[in-house]
Amino acid sequence: MEFTEKRQHWKKINALTPQKLELAHRLLEKIREGADVMALLRRHPLEGGGYLNKAALVAAYNEMVAAGTIEPDGALLERIRMKPMRTLSGVTTVTVLTKPYPCPGKCIFCPTDVRMPKSYLPDEPGAMRALEHAFDPFTQVESRIRALTNLGHPTDKIELLILGGTWSSYRRDYQEWFVKRCFDAMNNVNEDKYKIEPKEKASNPDVELAKAQAINESSLHRNVGLVIETRPDEINPDEIQWLRHLGVTKVQMGAQSFDDHVLEINKRGHDVECTREATALLRAAGFKIVLHWMPNLLGATPQSDREDFARMWEDFCPDEIKIYPNQLLANAELYEYWQRGEFHPYTTDDLVDLIADIKPTIPRYCRVNRVIRDIPGNNVVEGNTRTSLRQDVQAEMKVRGTRCQCIRCREVKGKVVELSSLQLHDFAYRAGKAEEHFVSFNTSDDGLAGFIRLSLPSNESPETSMTDLDGAALIREVHVYGQSLAVGAEKTGAAQHVGLGTRLLEEAESIARANGFGQLAVISAVGTRQYYLDRGFERGEYYLVRKIV
Repeated sequence: MEFTEKRQHWKKINALTPQKLELAHRLLEKIREGADVMALLRRHPLEGGGYLNKAALVAAYNEMVAAGTIEPDGALLERIRMKPMRTLSGVTTVTVLTKPYPCPGKCIFCPTDVRMPKSYLPDEPGAMRALEHAFDPFTQVESRIRALTNLGHPTDKIELLILGGTWSSYRRDYQEWFVKRCFDAMNNVNEDKYKIEPKEKASNPDVELAKAQAINESSLHRNVGLVIETRPDEINPDEIQWLRHLGVTKVQMGAQSFDDHVLEINKRGHDVECTREATALLRAAGFKIVLHWMPNLLGATPQSDREDFARMWEDFCPDEIKIYPNQLLANAELYEYWQRGEFHPYTTDDLVDLIADIKPTIPRYCRVNRVIRDIPGNNVVEGNTRTSLRQDVQAEMKVRGTRCQCIRCREVKGKVVELSSLQLHDFAYRAGKAEEHFVSFNTSDDGLAGFIRLSLPSNESPETSMTDLDGAALIREVHVYGQSLAVGAEKTGAAQHVGLGTRLLEEAESIARANGFGQLAVISAVGTRQYYLDRGFERGEYYLVRKIV
């Protein structure tokens, strides 16, 4: 079945019919009386097969609240919300893809499909949605927000993740238009002066994006993080200034390996030193840094991968990582190496053993976002086809009696937090010519309730050419955990609503003052500007700044 047929079939079986909605109303009443959600759904199969999904329950809940039949009930909504893990990190992620466009890279492991941006396949879930919307940024964001709302997720705090090949290689007029249209969707303002993609750089003046950003500061769907992905060899002072103009706060880069020989034979097109310099420059400009790492590249072995992974924590020290085991795909050049017997994919057991070995070594300041690409197994020629590799690794670590200390594994998520039990920790480390402080509030059982990333540049830190940062200590991230709630909402015991963010800012200022800095600069997302302005920061050209007194 082609991916378009799969998508249509999925939409058909998940369509909300009057019959499904009637059943959802009846079941919701039983759930309100205390019935177990999943057990109840299983006891009421649909005619023709299958079961009612949670989206139908959320739709029934919204109808009943709107009609005044029931009062809004956050606890009930939590019980029927589909995939609550999506927003338990405190924000709601919306992923969009850019259109197919030439990539400067020639990597032999990268799949090529003329319908998609480089490295993506049309039947990956996010890619499938993008293709369905013809890569239009407005409709991608609009439909995703609507879908998340229908699933019961709050959508007032949006982390926008822009994927699709190498962002920096796209024309800048297209980039600006794409970001502006994403903001239009978050702002519920469908104003596209040009109606189609801009053809000339001058056709989409800066004022249009600035206007959309200003609206977003107080919109219903505020942008609390803007993420792009690019290559290390695309990062330079001019590029980081442009990224700040767009509102970018986090940059994903494909490091892939920290071995120059492996990078060379896989035709990556840059060396390890390039990654080092790019990471240091992004850090000096306050960006959050996500590195992609790929085990099982041509020329690597499980043992060399273990050694390679250890190099990541020597000066690079990313804030987040994505582990993307190399997967053998028929439309990648690597396929020819496999045909000649020059490449052999790791088995699932090999990968589980490798990742279970390295995961406990990840520092406490780093978050592991992924351990496998979401590529359907039918595309994989040989090797691992399981997309549930994270769960497999967790099971193996449990058998071994080891644990991971990464941020994702320690987040309090939806747990009730006792403020009096929280302990303040300052984890300091060196990276990219700067002194980093990962200051966190931890529970008695080492759960992570919130943290701030403070970077103290040195005289050797790369020059950014942005005056906002002159003599400033940099706040690169403030994050407090718990189910993402509506702005101004309260939830007893939720970590997001006990003032942890303000206390972390105070601690960061204290550390900066003790180290001789006279100013704080924060790389604020558009939708979080007001939060910092309310706490004494002022608008600079690209950052919010505050004098240290």
